[in-house]
Amino acid sequence: MTERRTTQRFDLSLPLTVRLPFGRSAQTQKGKTRDISTRGVYFVIDQDLEAGSELDITLTLPAEVTRGIEVFVRASGKVIRVERRIEDGDQRMGVAAVIERYDILRGDSSKS
Repeated sequence: MTERRTTQRFDLSLPLTVRLPFGRSAQTQKGKTRDISTRGVYFVIDQDLEAGSELDITLTLPAEVTRGIEVFVRASGKVIRVERRIEDGDQRMGVAAVIERYDILRGDSSKS
């Protein structure tokens, strides 16, 4: 298999919230990243998603990672691959998504 990644990935386990727009309402799901780059993210959640689905992601970079204050990253993108995984005896969904746009917010500004 040929490596197609054009940016460096970082193995980081960070909490994230995924907002899935369905019709008029949006569903929110908590998960954890497995790796991340400026163009994509691989994360694990409980809910099944389909390739091509649009999503909004908010992840938290803790002060230990930023060497300062907690930073929030809000991103929007699309699911490109979904795979079933077993973690701690539970079935979860591994999701690879391309990041199309992101904003970096510091401190409490993400809660507005």
